[in-house]
Amino acid sequence: MSSSNRKKDALRYHSSGRPGKIAVVPTKPHSSQRDLSLAYSPGVAEPCLAIAENSEDAYKYTAKGNLVAVISNGTAVLGLGDIGAQAGKPVMEGKGLLFKIFADIDVFDLELDTKNVDEFVKIVKALEPTFGGINLEDIKAPECFEIERRLKAEMNIPVMHDDQHGTAIISGAALINSCELQQKDISQVKIVVNGAGAAAISCTAMYIAVGAKKENIVMLDSKGVIRSDRENLDPSKAEWATDRDITTLADAVKDSDVFIGLSAADVLTPEMLQSMAAKPIVLAMANPNPEIAYDLACATRNDIIMGTGRSDFPNQVNNVLGFPYIFRGALDVRATAINEEMKIAAVHAIAKLAKEPVPEEVNQAYNTNNLRFGEDYVIPKPTDPRLITEVSIAVAKAAIESGVARKTIEDWDEYKTELRKRLGKDDGIMRTLSARAQNNPKRVVFAEADNYKTLRAAQIVQEEGIAIPILLGDEERIRHIIEEYAFELDGTQIIDPSKQVKTDTFKQFVDHLYTKRQRRGISRLEAEKLIRGNRNYYAASMVEFGQADTFISGLTRSYATTIRPALQVIGAKPGSRVAGMYMMLTKKGPIFLADTTVNEDPCPEDLAEITILVNNAVKERFNITPRIAMLSYSNFGSTEGRVADKVRQAVKILHDKAPDIIVDGDVQANFALNKEMLNTNFPFSKLNGEAANTLIFPNLESGNIAYKLLQEVGEAEAVGPILLGMNKPVHVLQLDSSVREIVNMVKIAVVDAQSREN
Repeated sequence: MSSSNRKKDALRYHSSGRPGKIAVVPTKPHSSQRDLSLAYSPGVAEPCLAIAENSEDAYKYTAKGNLVAVISNGTAVLGLGDIGAQAGKPVMEGKGLLFKIFADIDVFDLELDTKNVDEFVKIVKALEPTFGGINLEDIKAPECFEIERRLKAEMNIPVMHDDQHGTAIISGAALINSCELQQKDISQVKIVVNGAGAAAISCTAMYIAVGAKKENIVMLDSKGVIRSDRENLDPSKAEWATDRDITTLADAVKDSDVFIGLSAADVLTPEMLQSMAAKPIVLAMANPNPEIAYDLACATRNDIIMGTGRSDFPNQVNNVLGFPYIFRGALDVRATAINEEMKIAAVHAIAKLAKEPVPEEVNQAYNTNNLRFGEDYVIPKPTDPRLITEVSIAVAKAAIESGVARKTIEDWDEYKTELRKRLGKDDGIMRTLSARAQNNPKRVVFAEADNYKTLRAAQIVQEEGIAIPILLGDEERIRHIIEEYAFELDGTQIIDPSKQVKTDTFKQFVDHLYTKRQRRGISRLEAEKLIRGNRNYYAASMVEFGQADTFISGLTRSYATTIRPALQVIGAKPGSRVAGMYMMLTKKGPIFLADTTVNEDPCPEDLAEITILVNNAVKERFNITPRIAMLSYSNFGSTEGRVADKVRQAVKILHDKAPDIIVDGDVQANFALNKEMLNTNFPFSKLNGEAANTLIFPNLESGNIAYKLLQEVGEAEAVGPILLGMNKPVHVLQLDSSVREIVNMVKIAVVDAQSREN
């Protein structure tokens, strides 16, 4: 993108719609006069009096415990320098946005129009009653050191200057892992730090805290090597002065192991890089352009580990890996400070996370298939959803152990769940299904095993002990993909149906299909072709004859094409029909939708039967009491019409034949999901008390549209389609499902097989 286009896009982004990037959103009801009287006068007096009596109640009755101030005077804004407080406001708003989206922390940005240290400190100190934490930002050195030191000493809430410590924490994790990969002892490496501002000085101190030796470090500023014989040295620089007889960057980097760049673009030349020791580590973090271009550095040395501050190259040293989660952990234990122990805990948590298998959603975000710990992946990616749990928990534990926490966390598993919920990642029901599956894993045949996503999912379920995968497909191709992506699937059974034609098993499968379908247009020759050439027929036959407990397919074929073999080989339960259900994982909990995939226009009797199938599945497989709303465009007869009439007939059938089921309708979707609206307007409904958690649609069209809208617009995760009414466990994926969706379906398939066994 050209610089002119980037400028236009950036200005358009910040000005379009409501100007700016953050807003205040009410968190309490405010639609009635009663709500307003509680929010303000006279009701607001009660929490005021409670806080006056016990100041800790501010964390109970106000937003203080989740509110951080991002404060700057605009004297060192990004790479823009001293542009003033007001001009720096877009950056501070951006910081607030990152706090919110990554850690669910609310932010007020405060731009102070003063360069006077005493005045700045006095203003910020006076804000302590308002905030749970203070994030200092874009304040020039050396004033930033004095401001942070004084505020930390005089305030009783966490204070951190992120320009100093954020970069130090992230680059510290990168240095630890890079040394491990390059087989270098961090206590022995020779480090050159080019730059002597706030970030550089803090980074250097952090490297010593995690194992580097001060005598092995050389620091440079714009005048060259900081030597002890230089006159009028600033105290913050004097601490890092060297007695070595070197003056230039070229002198300093010769035979060094590590280059840390926090200075200016293009100051490290290829010749300087060539002079470094074997297996060099270069973290060139100048923005927007590093001290040496990434491509140039990698072309110059093939043994390098290279990191920058840019997102378009590997190993981005990005402060967003740290500050949201450091404050999250500090706030959640009501820490009085962010101390060295908490920062070092964050370093090690980030470094450790990079060595763990990467979630598939992170791979997808970066358009790759196999991110893993190595020279191009020494620290996690900013989109890794595990950062909030791993880093926040490490910081919270360090705060408690170091004595700065005013609140102790007893149940760390519960805290981990709370952190997930903050970002809408509450997958409690899926974790429960995982635990159930792990108690008695079943054999799952993957009918599309010659596919990257399928094999990735197979590896995950095998590693987690959820299922025993059986891989179906071209064996040579499957093994090639396993080798290409280094999947750990050794010992996993691989079956190529085309190579089974002379076996007794193949004959048994053909005989069965021919017998079942000979009066439906399938000859024996056609049955042989289907079993040999269509893996869905072979997989369904394996389940039918007990060679597998369930099968998963549909990733690369349409739903109708995938379900047909299962219906022809296995079929529905005797006396039952087949239906499709989706579980939507929403911030309000799981909601079940049916029929979304099978029955196009069910009659009242069919709707009643589908409802009974869904009720039993939700209760038995998910251990949730179904509260079922039969949906229509009408509310309990308010509108006449064919659809509304058939829904009312279905409800009558259910009330007569299955009175124990909590079901009612016809009802509109908004009333079904809003218990207050339902209770106020239709107090007679069997659904009163709680909102519906299970929705039955009058036809396939409405159900299918609804789940896809929820998935794309409602930010709900779809798990399904879950096939109901089959004689044996069969589960069909959405076309082009993600790895996560495949894994979720495997969990459901295993639990389905377990429930049938029981």
